[in-house]
Amino acid sequence: LPDSITHAWHKLAIRCGLKDIRLHDARHTHASLMLKQGVHPKIVQERLGHTSIQITLDTYSHVAPGLQEAAAAGFDKMVLPGRRENATVEKHY
Repeated sequence: LPDSITHAWHKLAIRCGLKDIRLHDARHTHASLMLKQGVHPKIVQERLGHTSIQITLDTYSHVAPGLQEAAAAGFDKMVLPGRRENATVEKHY
């Protein structure tokens, strides 16, 4: 069955002009784009069929390198509503 799925994917990719794109690459791109769009990692985990969210987070953590900064900025905005958004803050991690 896996070979027939791979073969069908390869034929479809060629028909669509997507040469040299493996099914695994399309799956990885799908997950990466969802995470970049802010889709919750639990949803991505379920769509990929990973047995735990840890697998998803370990595999795709490189997709959103600014997560720490975004989390800190969101927290600052919540607790310090009058603070300018572009003010600099020292990193302590």
